[in-house]
Amino acid sequence: MSALVLRCCSLVFLLPALALAQTKPEIQRPVGTPQAVGALHTVRQIPEACTRIEGKFTGDTANPYAMTLVRTSPTCQARAAFMDYDKVQPSAANGWKLNDLIKVPSASCSGQVAVVQVWRKPAGQALKLDGQERARIYLQDAKAQAAAGKLAALPAYAAKLEMEGTPCR
Repeated sequence: MSALVLRCCSLVFLLPALALAQTKPEIQRPVGTPQAVGALHTVRQIPEACTRIEGKFTGDTANPYAMTLVRTSPTCQARAAFMDYDKVQPSAANGWKLNDLIKVPSASCSGQVAVVQVWRKPAGQALKLDGQERARIYLQDAKAQAAAGKLAALPAYAAKLEMEGTPCR
């Protein structure tokens, strides 16, 4: 009887550890370089979605950090979609993976850190790679697949901004 209780108790202690392991980001990176108020900087580039995440500390106590999404090029052909975080509400339960956790400290306020979570949802089917090891989608092929109702879902990304630490004046 005590062996059964011991097994149950060890499972109870393992479950939170498994949940934490699943929310560990796919990309491990150190804390970023401290940024000055008003200095626009690139937080993360996602070439497959033709998107760059830019941010800057504003100096405003109500909204201390501003994050914007920028299209990298008008001619870029996206191989992934960038979606609105609030609309898709990514989570591991919905098939999303925490791809990256980026921490950007403030240079003028040492206790303030902007934290950007980048979530990734893999495509419905694996895309075929070409001779250069790239997944390419050609317009004529996509039209033919759409007409046949066999269009593969593209991978998707979403980002969320949070602030850590104490607000500064």
